[in-house]
Amino acid sequence: MKRPALFAATIIAALSFAAAVPFLDEPQAPPPDHLTADSVIVEKSMHRMSLVKDGQLLRTYRVALGRGGPEAKSREGDARTPEGTYVIDRRNPRSCCHLALHVSYPSAADVGAACARGVSAGSDIEIHGLRNGLGWLGRLHRDMEWTSGCIAATDSEMEEIWRLVPDGTPIVIKHWPAALTTRAVGAAMRRQWLEPAAALQ
Repeated sequence: MKRPALFAATIIAALSFAAAVPFLDEPQAPPPDHLTADSVIVEKSMHRMSLVKDGQLLRTYRVALGRGGPEAKSREGDARTPEGTYVIDRRNPRSCCHLALHVSYPSAADVGAACARGVSAGSDIEIHGLRNGLGWLGRLHRDMEWTSGCIAATDSEMEEIWRLVPDGTPIVIKHWPAALTTRAVGAAMRRQWLEPAAALQ
């Protein structure tokens, strides 16, 4: 099975488990030092980001998203969180927010769609903590969408994410309405990744 199919299978298995797990606001015991995630899943409608390793859920975080609305990012400056499949391609320990993992948005497809509309696709989408100096807000930051299109966690969560997510990790960002069942999500992902990958074999 080729890598896209393996990746899709991993995500589908993780979602089946993640759907049954509530958000844990209390501190959790840290994962073993040797563990790192092999994929990240963001479900925008549920404000949930999951870290996955070999089809098993490592961590789930409740996150804040772009203040521009629930729709997918379509142009520079719309303050929306993009949707699609990307990669964590670099990190910034000196970000204006507490640590930052850069997401490889825009993809070629994002650039093409924006060009067709005569606009710039934008850039600089990250997973990050709170603005420097505002870490004391903690979980309160989740009460509103406040980022410019990025994905935000608390500072303590971001420190853990920073350790668990290496550069090169794939990240899938989808809307996935909360009413959509895990089975329906799995079927949609099979249509998007598994079936096209099988056709290439």
